[in-house]
Amino acid sequence: MINFDNAATTFPKPVSVCRAAAEAIRIYGGNAGRGGHELAMRTSEALYSARETAAGLLGAEPENTVFTLNCTHALNMAIQGVMSGGGHLIISSMEHNSAARPAAALALKKQITLSVAEVYNDSEQTAESFRKLIRSDTKAIVCTLASNVTGQLLPYRMIAELCREHGICFIADGSQVCGIYDIKLSDGINILCTSGHKGLYGITGTGLLITDGKYKIAPIIQGGTGSGSLSLFQPDILPDSLESGTPNIIGAITIGAGIRFIRSYGIDRLRSHEEKLCTRFISEMNKADNISIFREKGVEYAPIVSFNAEGLTSEETAAALTEKGFCLRAGYHCAALAHATLGTKGGTVRFSPSVFNTEAEVEKLVYNVKILKNLQYS
Repeated sequence: MINFDNAATTFPKPVSVCRAAAEAIRIYGGNAGRGGHELAMRTSEALYSARETAAGLLGAEPENTVFTLNCTHALNMAIQGVMSGGGHLIISSMEHNSAARPAAALALKKQITLSVAEVYNDSEQTAESFRKLIRSDTKAIVCTLASNVTGQLLPYRMIAELCREHGICFIADGSQVCGIYDIKLSDGINILCTSGHKGLYGITGTGLLITDGKYKIAPIIQGGTGSGSLSLFQPDILPDSLESGTPNIIGAITIGAGIRFIRSYGIDRLRSHEEKLCTRFISEMNKADNISIFREKGVEYAPIVSFNAEGLTSEETAAALTEKGFCLRAGYHCAALAHATLGTKGGTVRFSPSVFNTEAEVEKLVYNVKILKNLQYS
């Protein structure tokens, strides 16, 4: 199988990540922060090293770098934690359900009020749609840095500046950009949530919540942290306050290995390779009269391409390509708001390459997409 569904989870992983996972299982069997014996100490050091590595990539302090189960977990902690005292929240119309659902749930319970800012092809117009929704009680803005459906890059620096001007917490979903673009808290982000298993090349079941510490995040999970064990109350220091229970030590170590791979390869070189594959795919698809590409002129995109084949549902297209040995995601990509914005009632097929894909693999995919009409009647 040739994997072009890397926006969901990168595969294959770098050899160094596979080695790090195997080594972690073999060597780091202690419980980090729980005990002063050699095994626990060795594991604690490995976990802290991974924390330092992640913090360095994203421009944070190690103590403000929290390991999570995935980006969904991180976004839930950020949204529910920051909005725990109520207030007004703004999200974009391109949000993944991992941000939209916790926001909608809080609004349904009348714990917060919620507004959705429309995203346009024009960055200024998008920023203005956020500006118009800001109220005196607006506490936070949640915005994906790039759509997981089309790859459209949102004007996050402009949105960050709006938040700074109005004293609003900016919570960013970096799942589709971290590890591909040089994203840092210094871009104006207060809380950055991302997955560990996508652009950072860690294993599944990993994510990160990175904060500048400016806004209090009330914990939504409480329990053992390895600190303050005699108190019945959750510690209020980071990362302990947001890391209850035994952490995914193996997963954290693979994030560290994934980031080291990205640095050795070069983040600009990595992105350039993926963009080149997307450009090649789009160029060939534009020659086919039965393929619709969901991209607009003058809009910046991360290396993700959504398309549909005339006469076929997105699921039928992906299923036909699966029979030919390709993995592509079809349907709604867990992003109801985005598809409502795009008007794609039947969803789309998503092409998302990684650094390990080749032009030859893209050429093979292109050939098979172009004969989809024949497959329909075969």
